[in-house]
Amino acid sequence: MASNQSTVDFIVEQSAGAGAVAGRKMFGEYALFCDGKMVGLICDNQLFIKPTVAGHAHIGAATERAPYKGAKPCFWISGDLWENGDWLTALVRLTAADLPLPAKKPRKQKT
Repeated sequence: MASNQSTVDFIVEQSAGAGAVAGRKMFGEYALFCDGKMVGLICDNQLFIKPTVAGHAHIGAATERAPYKGAKPCFWISGDLWENGDWLTALVRLTAADLPLPAKKPRKQKT
C-alpha cells in the first residue's frame, strides 16, 4: 500500500522549521530529506526516521521497525507524535545534523 500525498505533505509541513524539508517519491514510497540529507522514509503512511544518537536521545524509548522487508530498522514515529510540530521539527533537525552529507558521484566521461 503506497503512502498518500496528504500524509507526506503533513509531515513535511510539521517539520518545515528544521530546514529545507522535502518529501521525494522514491521506489513507490517517499523519502524525507532535510538540507539535502535523507533523514527518513514514509512507507505505508508511517514515518520512519534514520537512527542516530541525537535522535535516540530526543525520542527516549524508541520503537524500531523496518520500513519495508529487507530494510534496516529505523525509529518508528507514531502518528500521534506528528501533531507536535515542535517535537517533530527538533527530531528531524537533530537527525540531519548527525548524518553526513551524501557523497558526490563522479561525472561520467563522454566517449
